[in-house]
Amino acid sequence: MKFGVSVFPGTWSDVDCYSVIDDVLGYEVDYVWHKETNLDTYDCIIIPGGFSYGDYLRCGSIASLSPIMNSIKDFAQQGGLVIGICNGFQILCESGLLPGVLIRNDHLQFRCEWTNLRIENSDSPFTSKAETGQVISVPISHGEGNYFADSETLDEIEKNDQVIFRYSSAEGCINMDNNPNGSLNNIAGITNREGNVLGMMPHPERCCDPLLGSTDGEVIFRSISDTLSMRTS
Repeated sequence: MKFGVSVFPGTWSDVDCYSVIDDVLGYEVDYVWHKETNLDTYDCIIIPGGFSYGDYLRCGSIASLSPIMNSIKDFAQQGGLVIGICNGFQILCESGLLPGVLIRNDHLQFRCEWTNLRIENSDSPFTSKAETGQVISVPISHGEGNYFADSETLDEIEKNDQVIFRYSSAEGCINMDNNPNGSLNNIAGITNREGNVLGMMPHPERCCDPLLGSTDGEVIFRSISDTLSMRTS
């Protein structure tokens, strides 16, 4: 089992993601520079957070044109697992791998804080070790995390159970009081229709060690590794 962590100019959460795979899970992992095009040796690609290309245009828009993204599209079409975190979520939306877009937080503030996420669908490669309705504590760090889609797209992803995480209270209550950025339907993470590409704004890689205040993020990475283990068994 082998993971790849993509690196664009400006990426800064790559080391955190690498550390989780290497130190916490104990699996083989490589950094993959954005000009690389051969992903044949990988089972899962992680697109981490960070200000790719400085986010000088729409967040993720320049990174979506990097050579690696065509390879990631091919990788996903062949069933490979892809997870995009924060800026990685933005890149996945900008590249068309996920529907919708991430826009400025409705309060126009950059928010770096702990949030609660209710798991909406445990029948997913990314949440198979969790339970539907389970609430996990995961931090956010973004200024453009407000998920938006037109009504037709929103209806479709809801109908297809593509919403994996919603911002909630610690008890799992979904309302605007527990929405840190204005995301429609409190959406914090979605998959593509096939279910093998996940984008999420919160940072699970930042809560996989007790020293960081929570290990709730482990359930996501262990779900991925469990899914890959079953594929190869």
